[in-house]
Amino acid sequence: MLFVDARGRRIDTARILGSIALGVGILVAVIGLVVDSVPAEGYFFAGMLVFAGIGLRLEAAVGDRR
Repeated sequence: MLFVDARGRRIDTARILGSIALGVGILVAVIGLVVDSVPAEGYFFAGMLVFAGIGLRLEAAVGDRR
């Protein structure tokens, strides 16, 4: 069994959630461009997901350096 400290788990969780948020945000934007019937709120939601994903990935990167 592998033992990981709480800080390491928190960093890994932030990295994974950031990647998921980035992927979903980009996917929503691409689908919105293809379908061409998405209101502006859909693109706003996609942008917020991308920004949140970038923030989580940066937080994980900074936390991993320590």
